[in-house]
Amino acid sequence: MSTRITTAMLRVLVILALFNVFAFSGRVAAQEESKPARLKTHRPAITGVHGLVTSGHSLASMAGVRVLLDGGNAADAAVAVLATLNLTEPMNSGAGGNGFMTIYDRASDRVYSLNATGAAPAAIDPNHVTPDEMLRGIKAGVVPGLFGGWIVMLDRFGTKSLADVLEPAIEYAENGHPLDPYVATSIARQRSLFERFPSTARVFLPNGGPPEPSEMFKYPDLASTFKRVVDAEKEAIQQGKSRSEALQAAFDRFYKGDIAQQMARFYQENGGLLTAEDLANYEPIWAEPVHTNYRGYDVYTSPSTSRGGLEVVMQLSLIEGYDLQQLGHNTAETLHLITECIKLAKSDIYHFVADPKFTNMPMDGMISEDYARARRKEIDLDRAMTYPDHGNPVAQETSKLGSQWKHAPPENRPLLPERAYGGCTSSFSVADHLGNVVVCTPTLGSGWGTGVIVGETGLFFNNGTRIGSTSPYPDDVNYVRGGQIALLNNSPIIVMRDGKFFLSLGTPGGETIGQTQFQVLLNVLDFGMGIQEAIETPRLSLSAKPNFYKPGAEIAMRVEGRVPSRVLGRLEEMGHRPRATAEFAIGNMQGILMNQNTGTMTAGADPRRMMYAIGW
Repeated sequence: MSTRITTAMLRVLVILALFNVFAFSGRVAAQEESKPARLKTHRPAITGVHGLVTSGHSLASMAGVRVLLDGGNAADAAVAVLATLNLTEPMNSGAGGNGFMTIYDRASDRVYSLNATGAAPAAIDPNHVTPDEMLRGIKAGVVPGLFGGWIVMLDRFGTKSLADVLEPAIEYAENGHPLDPYVATSIARQRSLFERFPSTARVFLPNGGPPEPSEMFKYPDLASTFKRVVDAEKEAIQQGKSRSEALQAAFDRFYKGDIAQQMARFYQENGGLLTAEDLANYEPIWAEPVHTNYRGYDVYTSPSTSRGGLEVVMQLSLIEGYDLQQLGHNTAETLHLITECIKLAKSDIYHFVADPKFTNMPMDGMISEDYARARRKEIDLDRAMTYPDHGNPVAQETSKLGSQWKHAPPENRPLLPERAYGGCTSSFSVADHLGNVVVCTPTLGSGWGTGVIVGETGLFFNNGTRIGSTSPYPDDVNYVRGGQIALLNNSPIIVMRDGKFFLSLGTPGGETIGQTQFQVLLNVLDFGMGIQEAIETPRLSLSAKPNFYKPGAEIAMRVEGRVPSRVLGRLEEMGHRPRATAEFAIGNMQGILMNQNTGTMTAGADPRRMMYAIGW
């Protein structure tokens, strides 16, 4: 009898043991599935002791490191990087373009935002400019803002002279550098555009055709322009003026002196709208960055006139109400949630945001926890929403045109075609041994900007009047108007934790900028990835037809090809329209991450393009 009881008991114990093993295995599998698989990166994260620079090209990164080695700080190095990108990524960045900087100054222990974006010519009238003219050519340009940003950042936070920080770029412009195959291919693709404008063809089609990859390529006109602003600085110093006054002399020569007259004359002779007065009226704008606290991390980025900064902050506020670790990294459920937050943020951004001189924006409401909580109710965890209408961030605040228009809009303005154009941009981060950090995202708008080299200056201007930076609908707050700054998506980000620097990041990518930065932030802040892994991890992007201004627009989803097909299938079941694209296709991120336990930093650079990180 006792033997039979023992046998029965053993059978029960075996069954219970097997049950526990299977249950435990299931729990482990579920837990492991929720964790991000450790990605084998194509590049290592780069360490630095005295400083780090990660930018869109190795020569630009090295120019920044050269300045750091010579005793410069992050602001000094940033201007060196910007000037060199003018040569190494001429289709994406330049002194005649626009951009945003987010700056952490260790001495004041504050984060600052610099808006270096110029306005549309005062004389522009959409009734007399076609959409094609607003995209390319002499009528498409806006006031060049980026050079002014170089000067004011160098003045406020730098230590070096303009001559010091422009030295690497002038050297490459005069003596040449091997043309990257990526740039050579872009020139060849734009041959028909460049042939329309003799000043451009002279520079980029020097022998009647595009240059060869790795050819030593020179920019003598750009070198001359850079040397002229340096000469203005040197002359002021020789006259006994201060460093700030000398930098102002360089600024004035560009925006009010002979360089400005040269640019205005070229526009007048070629049927353009930009005037000497437009140039003389330009000033870079220091502004409080947009800020949110996300799971204990303080995130700072660009305010209007960047729509991207607000987009990132609003997306973070929306998704903070969910446990992403439980949902799992890049699962269909998490990607669905990311997508819905992007839609909700964009519907508000595209309705409310424009140049603050021309509109009243309910900014506080848009980034408030209460508003995020209210908008979050529109998310169905199992079903994709139709692209929604905007919400009502603050009932008593309306986004309406202000009274500061220089010209009242005619009642029957024509509707511009419902089409948008992609952008080409660059981005970089610099950290120095003092603890200062600069993140910058400069752009020419569309690739090669207006397509027009302005006379013999060697400069392209940003085609900021194009649809995308402006709205095609006359009743929108962001419709093109004289003197109005068009929107950019550029939104360089600095993240602080417990009052200390933790992370910097930025990316080019036009409409995808805010979306890419949102996902990389989640990779680091929610899933604990290192900087290089967070950058290389596959991601998605959304586009809208006809555009994000229209509620009910048709939303298309691009997902990088490394996301498993079963995830795409589940997204399709939820009502999304995922389309697998190339394995590395969305955005081109760079960033710097601080390990606050060890006090050491690493930099990451995206293999999706020419990004390159250097530390010393």
